[in-house]
Amino acid sequence: MRSTLVRQFGDPEQVIELVDAPRIEPAAGEVEVEIALAAINPSDLIPVTGAYRARTELPFVPGFEGVGVVSRIGPGVRDLKLGDRVIPIGSSGLWQQFLVRPAEWCFRVPDDVGDSQAVVSYVNPLTALRLVEDLRGHFGSLEGRSVAVTAAGSAIGGMLMKLIEREGAVPTAILRSDKSRGRFVGDQRVIVTADGCPPPARVFDAVLDAVGGALAGELIRRSISPGGILIQYGALSNVPVPQSAIAARPDVRFAFLWLRNFVHSAGRGALEAAFARSFAGLRDGAFSSPIAATYPLSRLADALAHQADPRRDGKILIDPCC
Repeated sequence: MRSTLVRQFGDPEQVIELVDAPRIEPAAGEVEVEIALAAINPSDLIPVTGAYRARTELPFVPGFEGVGVVSRIGPGVRDLKLGDRVIPIGSSGLWQQFLVRPAEWCFRVPDDVGDSQAVVSYVNPLTALRLVEDLRGHFGSLEGRSVAVTAAGSAIGGMLMKLIEREGAVPTAILRSDKSRGRFVGDQRVIVTADGCPPPARVFDAVLDAVGGALAGELIRRSISPGGILIQYGALSNVPVPQSAIAARPDVRFAFLWLRNFVHSAGRGALEAAFARSFAGLRDGAFSSPIAATYPLSRLADALAHQADPRRDGKILIDPCC
């Protein structure tokens, strides 16, 4: 079968190989899934660089998000059948034609949700839902609260803006450039940062941050009200939040959301409920993600180059079947 492999850490465009790999027979409790589409996310590429090498074992197949069809079933599997469309989660490995995964880590896709939607139903939607849950847990209610979202022009940034507004809070989009300003219309507030620093006059109850580095540090220092919170869920700057900024504001809570922690501790019932909310958000547009392009796995180099292009406007998908 067609597959990818990382044998050493480094630049994803240099170290992710295209390989022929044997299909694995599913063991008891496992199913084989023929992957129809897989997504490229920053969370797929960061482990390839070696940033998480303490918990990343070489070699490995990248890819955390995708959708496919159950193609073989191991002994003892009762809840899935051949032909079921599923989202397989729990570990990487989706950038290949066939994937064997425990049946308990595969979640059925409703018939009215197409592959092009289902393929992006996991990482961003479940992260967005958890972020809003954490905000609600901190404040009790978000009604009337002011919440800023950094990198708001991204797919997950747009989801967060919608969810925050639905909670009765007032969202502000913090953008890294003017490129995405046109996505925000009406009474939505927009800030374009200059040199990574927000305007000093703006103060928020909460910030959801995907950037880290100097921008997050400045937001903590001077743009969050006492008793507020900054939740970091990404580090697009590749720079950690300065500890000096966190220490300087003991009246502000700093937290980090890692989706993996939720996924591996929540239990099957909570994950099924989260996917049900994700599918509902896909239907009503809250979790819609623009697709920039779909590449066959044989053109992985082109897909990775497009992913790295700062002018990219939407998700990059991979079709492992060709």
